[in-house]
Amino acid sequence: MSRILFVVPPLAGHVLPTVALGQELSQRGHEVAWVGHSEVVCRLLPPELTLFPAERPGSETWLTETYDRSRGLRGPAAFQFLWKDFLVPLAGRMIAGVEAAVREFGADLLVVDQQALAGALIARKHRLPWITSATTSAELTNPFTMVPKFGAWVRAQLDELQRAQGIRPDDAALGDLRFSEHLVLAYTTESFVGVNATVPSQCVFVGPSLGKRVEVGDYDWDWLDPRRQHVLVSMGTIDRENNGRFLNTVVDAVAPLAHRLQVSIAAAPGLIDHSPDHVRVREFLPQLDLLKHSAAVVCHGGHNTVCESLANGLPLVVAPIRDDQPIIAEQVVASGVGRRVHFGRVRPAELREAILSVLDQPGYRAAAEQIQSSFADAGGTVTAADHVEKLL
Repeated sequence: MSRILFVVPPLAGHVLPTVALGQELSQRGHEVAWVGHSEVVCRLLPPELTLFPAERPGSETWLTETYDRSRGLRGPAAFQFLWKDFLVPLAGRMIAGVEAAVREFGADLLVVDQQALAGALIARKHRLPWITSATTSAELTNPFTMVPKFGAWVRAQLDELQRAQGIRPDDAALGDLRFSEHLVLAYTTESFVGVNATVPSQCVFVGPSLGKRVEVGDYDWDWLDPRRQHVLVSMGTIDRENNGRFLNTVVDAVAPLAHRLQVSIAAAPGLIDHSPDHVRVREFLPQLDLLKHSAAVVCHGGHNTVCESLANGLPLVVAPIRDDQPIIAEQVVASGVGRRVHFGRVRPAELREAILSVLDQPGYRAAAEQIQSSFADAGGTVTAADHVEKLL
């Protein structure tokens, strides 16, 4: 038995894959715990799992203010904000809590999300074995292709973080904090990322890590009509308040399709002006369960939602907003599993055509089913746990 500590950022899509993996490792006899932002992470963990707080007092206010300042940013500006104003400061705010959790829990191994840099810093500082949890395939490509100078700046920031924490030069020389020198778990496959992805030799593609989750939201399952196709619409948790224009465009796009479609939309209260009878709007939806009843998904290109959809063989319409989402959207298009539309400019007729094309043109579904097969072959949570135990 080993003690395994998961270090996660306050981002749902980065926490959820670790929940299934942690539960699998717990069933195999290991002790598992998480360290992260209490207000965010505790809502995503089943109550029987242990969470250590990683943040200082006032962190909830800092998170809210940071999210507010990031609204409306796109492209290189959004990437710069992500690193300069969120990830690097987040590392500084988490590091004391992560170190305390390692000490209190007596961790033998850390599993560190790529965006929870404090975990990698502590692992290197104390020479603990650690695993990278790669919850987005964007980092397996080169996200700074269009802005190489910024890529060099990010690498310099990561080097400076290590020096500031007193990490020995020979340990810092082991490389980028985003990639453990021991093992990188990528929750995807080469079939989706593309065979030309540049990945370290210690990276293993395990496919999505899916499992039991905390139930969120209610749903009237009797409402679903088996004679009509169901479309799930999910635009993520970060920019929820900025999704109003797009979500109302979705409603207008599907309004004439009541004879063949039912649509479920996850939306913050007050964002949608009206919804016809064949459209259900809820603040939260039981996404994994709804995907089993769906024919297609409209989303923002978040890695978690995209891979959960493909794990069910579902084609996608993606409207990326920021950060890694444009890269994931390009992977959706390149692999033939869906269509991309412009989040800020798409009109109802164009969006309706995109939705109907992924529903009616069999090539999209066939490509999605091919990715689904690659996910199944990769092994998912069980294979990820095997690799963790092999490292132990």
